[in-house]
Amino acid sequence: MISRKLSLLLPVLLLAACAVAPRPADTSVRFETASVAELPQWQQQAAAESLTALQQSCKAVAKKPEWSGVCRTAAAVPANDAAAVRRFFETHFKAWKLRDGERDSGLITGYYEPLLNGSRVKTARTPYPLYGVPADLLTLDVPPAERAKSVLVARRGPGNKLTLRAGATVAGPGEVEVRPADFPSDGRTNKLRGRLEGQRLRPYYTRAEIEQGQGVASAPVLAWVENPVELFFLQVQGSGRIQLEDGSFLRVGYAEQNGYAYQSIGRWLVDRGELTLADASMQGIQDWIKAHPGRQQELFNVNPSYVFFKPLAHADGGPLGTLGVPLTDGYSIAVDPRYIPLGAPVYLSTTWPLSNQPLVRLVHAQDTGGAIRGPIRADFFWGFGTEAGMYAGRMKQPGSLWILLPKGMKPSQAI
Repeated sequence: MISRKLSLLLPVLLLAACAVAPRPADTSVRFETASVAELPQWQQQAAAESLTALQQSCKAVAKKPEWSGVCRTAAAVPANDAAAVRRFFETHFKAWKLRDGERDSGLITGYYEPLLNGSRVKTARTPYPLYGVPADLLTLDVPPAERAKSVLVARRGPGNKLTLRAGATVAGPGEVEVRPADFPSDGRTNKLRGRLEGQRLRPYYTRAEIEQGQGVASAPVLAWVENPVELFFLQVQGSGRIQLEDGSFLRVGYAEQNGYAYQSIGRWLVDRGELTLADASMQGIQDWIKAHPGRQQELFNVNPSYVFFKPLAHADGGPLGTLGVPLTDGYSIAVDPRYIPLGAPVYLSTTWPLSNQPLVRLVHAQDTGGAIRGPIRADFFWGFGTEAGMYAGRMKQPGSLWILLPKGMKPSQAI
């Protein structure tokens, strides 16, 4: 999601990246073919930035046979020639409009890369820790066919990974007993995240438990930050930058998560009559917290998901998305990869936040997010900093999506 790459129901609260689960059997989802040249407002597209974003995606997908030729050609297209860029997409791609039953429109929200003030050491000004991955957090990939079994057995693998011992139901010395029914269900991922209790794997701690100090004794502290509200939103976004006391920046991105699905704090406030739906933007939620400081942690604990971070070495460009390439401001989106393949161009037709002004653009599926679920669902990456955060926090627009795939490839082959 930002892998990092996430909604408050509602715009911004996105993002913890998720492993890709098999696409569900969803007979309501259909793909309607269209010519790229016939897409709405296509001839008005200034496509240089979109070509640059595709070239980033090609770093990840060019080794696939279906994409290799397209990516070689894309590298030679002159980005400063808008007509040539459009001809390239018209020549090499076919568009597929997403429909969900009778609907051809869904929810488009926004996210961004936040900036926090912090320090390498704990001070009176910076008392809130930004954690790396705890040493006691273990992960195990469990295929859907195994998830229905009452007992599984796993062995320790490299790092914090466990591996299944096929067919075993009794844990031997040094092995781990796993009862899948103990763990929260999330249809988007096959991964269980837990901790050892004797020889048995138990679910990892919730946000509320972590905030009380459980589990984090073994977690490295990457930085200490000033503001707990900004820290919460950093976890939702999945990546960001910390400006340290000497003026330098520490860039951090999603590393791991505690195993619980994202729950919208915006929806919780709306359901309880604390906010109207129109006010449940990131800014509206921040205003509610300022007015109710004693209920801040109660609100945060509504979302049991907790994100752990890692330092990112690259200093330039956007944050890394789930695809593993830097995001491009205004031209990258987070999607549900069960319906939209990562790396594919996506033609987006929506409107600017709090406006009817059209926002029609060829963007690229380069990220995922914990709140991005469903076929006609996308999270638009606005970029870095305060202005990007303002747009992202207010974006909750209807929109339509067309997947662009190399000619000859069908969506069923790409997903």
